[in-house]
Amino acid sequence: MVRSFIACGVIVLSLAGTAAAGVPEPSGYRTEEYRAPVPDTLAGAHVLSTKEMVARRADGKSVLIDVLPKPPKPNLPKGTIFHLPPREDIPGSIWLPDVGYGELSAEMEAYFRDNLDKAVAGEHGRSVVFYCRSQCWMSWNAAKRAVSWGYTAVSWYPEGTDGWTAAGLPVEKREPVPRPGITE
Repeated sequence: MVRSFIACGVIVLSLAGTAAAGVPEPSGYRTEEYRAPVPDTLAGAHVLSTKEMVARRADGKSVLIDVLPKPPKPNLPKGTIFHLPPREDIPGSIWLPDVGYGELSAEMEAYFRDNLDKAVAGEHGRSVVFYCRSQCWMSWNAAKRAVSWGYTAVSWYPEGTDGWTAAGLPVEKREPVPRPGITE
């Protein structure tokens, strides 16, 4: 809403309500309501537009990491055959499911650290991009965690696969890197 009033002979415009539209960047990790509006920023990381993400993928220098959680197999009657739908992902990505939660068990943190280190070949200065879906805090949390671990070339693509496919860009089926203690 725009309001105007005259103060000392000058017209002053007030953009009431517009500042409240932005999501503030929290100091810690998001631990609930992971599918919700996200901030426009991430301290210590570069936030990518779809155009920038296309360039990062094309240059072949960046490691692309999808952190979308993999849904658990439902409790079904014995003998029921169940297949999870495939993950359609940005080509060339690595899928590390469940590493974007606000709190990670020691086992999941080790899984994330080990696989991230392996993905960048131990080079903490190598470009790494985290994403999930649009309005998903999982990728924000994962990127923030990588920054806290000393990775210096972290980027976050907040539009994720939703923004990628909305731009008409190709996807491919992806299998996750196996998680500890979970049989798929």
